Amino acid sequence: MNARLTPATTNPELDAFWMPFTANRQFKANPRLLARAKGMYYTTDDGREILDGVSGLWCVNAGHGRREITEAVTKQLETMEFAPTFQMGHPIAFELANRLAKIAPPGLDRIFFTNSGSESVDTALKIAVAYHRARGAGQRTRLIGREKGYHGVGFGGMSVGGMVNNRKFYGSSMLPGVDHLPHTLDLEHNAFSRGLPQWGMHLANELERLIALHDASTIAAVIVEPISGSAGVVLPPAGYLKRLREICDKHEILLIFDEVITGFGRVGKPFASQAFDVTPDLITTAKGLTNGAIPMGAVFSQRKIYDAFMQGPENSIELFHGYTYSAHPVACAAALATQDVYAKEGLLTRAATLSSQWENAVHSLRGLPHVIDIRNYGLIGAVEMEARQGKPGARGFDVFLKCFERGVMVRQTGDTIAMAPPLVIEPKQLDRLVETLGTVIRETD
Repeated sequence: MNARLTPATTNPELDAFWMPFTANRQFKANPRLLARAKGMYYTTDDGREILDGVSGLWCVNAGHGRREITEAVTKQLETMEFAPTFQMGHPIAFELANRLAKIAPPGLDRIFFTNSGSESVDTALKIAVAYHRARGAGQRTRLIGREKGYHGVGFGGMSVGGMVNNRKFYGSSMLPGVDHLPHTLDLEHNAFSRGLPQWGMHLANELERLIALHDASTIAAVIVEPISGSAGVVLPPAGYLKRLREICDKHEILLIFDEVITGFGRVGKPFASQAFDVTPDLITTAKGLTNGAIPMGAVFSQRKIYDAFMQGPENSIELFHGYTYSAHPVACAAALATQDVYAKEGLLTRAATLSSQWENAVHSLRGLPHVIDIRNYGLIGAVEMEARQGKPGARGFDVFLKCFERGVMVRQTGDTIAMAPPLVIEPKQLDRLVETLGTVIRETD
């Protein structure tokens, strides 16, 4: 393919790639092609510099083009490009697991490697169900998710997820035995909250209602995102997550936090569970684990869960689950180098030092035309706009496109613009990101 593509001559060259979560026809008529990346910026195929306001896709936490990661990946490729982890192993898989266990919340020190957030979620759900069976409670198979939740695109993740468009095309293919908590986004009570909203902790008590409906003895796990990203940055009300933890403990139900977005420094701690002082039984991760350089995910498990499987003959497989590329050597090398960068530059906590400026910046957009809510926590922010009559998402998409034209990349979900810049962002870049968004909103009908 040519180094630079133009709509007039290259549409046939774009046809073969069926793009994910993309309006394919619109994109291929007016493609937005990124050719290079370094630090806080992408460069387009026609040479324009684009400030990255969403860390690639919530994953490039340490900024683009990190030499340390490139060198580690290159060295590993030259040393050993692949090794199986079914009844075999390789040293850096164990090194990485030990490294991750050290930054994890207390007790979450057993690590199962995957290749994506979707795989991490399905892995955690399977572990939860199998755990209850291993401890003699095999009737506990029901899973509870939440409305507006996004847990990837595997059938397990879609089933516990609550994104309507992600579910409706697949009908009865969803997993049976799944129920959902109500979401916590309430503009009537919480619009323009700074940080965690103060109204809504009581919504966690809906879990008690579902338990009464299905009986606790049938429920394996509850899965929630501490902060929902794909739904447009939905924050947990103060005390909400702790209440979920209390209810799960009361009824011996596992609590799973999906931290694919919030993991690895996004909220000012290594994990959101630490920021909110709530320890789940399982944590799903991906994205920031390798700074987006190589696909990889990981499930962090409480030791008690792992130990429940370690029964029976020692030569028997304890968990019949895994992937060809679980703990892929090159991905492990990328992840270890990424953790080195995070530690050396203090990036797992840097969002906490920027959060006050970030909060003030995003809330400065309050009062602009069509803005109906602003949400923020750590180095995550969202600006929700009123939908055009009969055209939901159209205004948000226009703002997304105009920001890109002005050299800033943001994330659009319906009529909500989400931002989550790399943790290496400097104050002037932060201001430029928000100011550009404000200018575009003012110019958008």
